[in-house]
Amino acid sequence: FGKSRASEPRGFEAITMCGRYTLKTPASELVEIFRLLREPAVVPRYNIAPTQAVATVRQADSARELEPMQWGLIPSWAKDPKMWARMINARAETVAAKPAYRGAFKSRRCLVPADGFFEWHAEKPGKQPYFIGLKNGGLFAFAGLWELWEKSTPAIQSFTIIVTQANAHLSQIHDRMPVILDPADYGAWLDPATDTDGAQALLRPIAPDKMAFRKVSTRVNSQQNDDPECLAPLEA
Repeated sequence: FGKSRASEPRGFEAITMCGRYTLKTPASELVEIFRLLREPAVVPRYNIAPTQAVATVRQADSARELEPMQWGLIPSWAKDPKMWARMINARAETVAAKPAYRGAFKSRRCLVPADGFFEWHAEKPGKQPYFIGLKNGGLFAFAGLWELWEKSTPAIQSFTIIVTQANAHLSQIHDRMPVILDPADYGAWLDPATDTDGAQALLRPIAPDKMAFRKVSTRVNSQQNDDPECLAPLEA
C-alpha cells in the first residue's frame, strides 16, 4: 500500500485506499451545503468507482460550481493519460512536493461531495467490505485536487482524493482514510489565495466520534453493482 514502482512515470504514487464511495444526497442539499448558485442534475450513486465521471465542487470566480470530472488525476504534462488512471488518491504528507500534485495543490483544489465510502478489511474467509460515513448519515466533502489535460479533444478534467492517517476509530479497518474537511474550512480549501502551508494544515483526520461503520455485502466488490443493495447491512 502506498508504494511507488520504479517502472511508473515520474511522480507516480499508486495508492488504493479510498477506492469506492457514495453520493445519494438530493441535489437540493448539495446546493445548500456547498452554496451552489444553481441546482445540479444528479442521480443517486451507491458505488462510485475510479475512472468514472462524478461530481466535484470548485471555485469559479466568486461562485462555486459543481463540475463532473474523471476520478483519477492526469497531470497536465502527462504524455499518456492511461498511465495515470490509478492516481485516485494522494498522500497528505507528500502532496505538496510530488510533481504530479504540487501544481494542483497550490491552485486547483476541489471538494468531492460524498455521504459514505467503502473500505475492505482482511477477515476470514476473505476481505470484508465496510461502509463508512458520518454518524448522522449526512453529506460531507473529501479534500480533492483537479487537473485539466488538454492533449485530447475534448480536454479531460480529472481529480484525486487526498488521504491521511486513519483516526483511532477507523484504524480498526485500515491505517489510512480520506481527508474529510470541516465545513468551516470549505472556503479556505477552495480559495487559491490560501497558501500551501494553510492548505496543508487542513489535511487532518476527522474526529473519531463523528464516524460510524458497518459490514456490508460483497455485492459492492463489483462496480457493475450501483444500487441501494450495496449499502444493506450484512446479516449476522
